[in-house]
Amino acid sequence: MKRRELITLLGGATLLGGAGAGWPLTATAQPRKPLIGFLGGANPVGYARLMDALRLGLRDHGYIEGQTVAIDYRWAEGRYGRLSALAMDLVARKVDIIITQGTPAALAAKRATTTIPIVMAIVGNPVETGIVASLAHPGGNITGSSFFWAEVNAKRLELLKDLVPGLKRAGVLVNPDNPAMASILRAMGETGKAINVEVRPVWLRRIDEFDAAFEHATRFEAYTVVDDGLFVANVKRLAELAIGHRLPSMGFREYCEAGGLAAYGVDFPDIWRRAGVFVDKILKGEKPADIPVEQATRFEIVINLKTAKVLDVDVSPSFSARANQVIE
Repeated sequence: MKRRELITLLGGATLLGGAGAGWPLTATAQPRKPLIGFLGGANPVGYARLMDALRLGLRDHGYIEGQTVAIDYRWAEGRYGRLSALAMDLVARKVDIIITQGTPAALAAKRATTTIPIVMAIVGNPVETGIVASLAHPGGNITGSSFFWAEVNAKRLELLKDLVPGLKRAGVLVNPDNPAMASILRAMGETGKAINVEVRPVWLRRIDEFDAAFEHATRFEAYTVVDDGLFVANVKRLAELAIGHRLPSMGFREYCEAGGLAAYGVDFPDIWRRAGVFVDKILKGEKPADIPVEQATRFEIVINLKTAKVLDVDVSPSFSARANQVIE
């Protein structure tokens, strides 16, 4: 190429390039990394294991945090009243998708936007709480995973009666700020009548209310704990209080591993990993309204024999045989 032609070409590039004429001619626009917003009602420390499962699920589909995708986190740390403002903050950030933890966060995200896709990492009963129209056809801009929350908690009461055959009064730890609690108490009340156990709700909104609640533990002989974000994030403290007050208790896996007597529930890490499937489908063009909400299919029983010994609970061989895991 002659010198005159080269100058003409460079001059044309300058006119066409406008403000970007100072960039090297070889520079090309880089595609923007997807930005995922995460909205959680609990504390991130108590959810470390589940967040690892979420990141693994994203990685399964090529979304590596910090490399091929960015994640902007917002945690309410148990103060559900903050969720609406946190959700609006993510909307203002113009995230591509919002992943939520728990029913309160899912509802806050739904109120904040009707256009940004929302993936529920896990909720209890999304139909009863008005999050989706139906499981098969969620409608709107939200989909994700759910589990039989009310039924799981009712089953915990049955199993607790198996462990404590003479049980007459059982407490259930519930967070009144979580709208999904109504269906749980209803299901547990019906089960309680069937097995002749009175169910007494213990209302807790903050961790600083835990000690006072257990000081009145004589109101019940054992208790169950619901998988609310407040309790999941503080399993160790709850287990310590149960042992200190010599109360047999039934909750979820993380609670049992922290020292609770037993657990019945779903495989939460597996469910959280599945969130990556929904994110991938949406980023590839599918509409949340057309993606059915998944229900958990894997359930497990865990028994902590070390705690049983401390509490003098006689775990029958038949109960141990039913357990998927025995902690000794």
